[in-house]
Amino acid sequence: MRRYFEKMAVREKYDEAQLIEQLHKQDTCRSAFGKVIEHYSEQLYWHIRRMVIDHDDANDVLQNTFIKAWTNIDNFRGDAKLSTWLYKIAINESITFINKKKVQNNISLDDDDSFLTNNLEADKYFDGDEAQLKLQRAIATLPEKQRLVFNMRYYDEMKYEDMSEILGTSVGALKASYHHALKKIETFFENND
Repeated sequence: MRRYFEKMAVREKYDEAQLIEQLHKQDTCRSAFGKVIEHYSEQLYWHIRRMVIDHDDANDVLQNTFIKAWTNIDNFRGDAKLSTWLYKIAINESITFINKKKVQNNISLDDDDSFLTNNLEADKYFDGDEAQLKLQRAIATLPEKQRLVFNMRYYDEMKYEDMSEILGTSVGALKASYHHALKKIETFFENND
């Protein structure tokens, strides 16, 4: 319970406009970026983890995400929310990582990403039951965009409007992608009982 209140205190102190201002000043940039990392690490980690599956890989991609954000912080104009910008970087880094894994494993870039779930059972950090493992396998068979939309809506409980801003896709198209993803997951469960 104490940890919950500590997290809430940190979140209450978070003022994005002030933080963005600090990010663009040379004398406060480093400490402000530390606040960004503190504020967004956990949610970005889980978003990345659902894409790349493996804990260690997720940590690597998260680190790459923050490195890319740090090296490009001068290019962040504040037109979008900081979280939107960070999610875009995390998604791109995750996709790059998955594509590199496919090349390393001689898998066609057009194939689904179900190869990622092979490591799931061996992952000492995976604490899900058989149903969770089955759900992860089903999600991995989805096309990349549907998988992204499903994860953002189902796990992150993200609003379609926020997803639209991050992914650059209309709300209607995102709703359709989520619906198609649900149907494919249902079919996967029906066919793999």
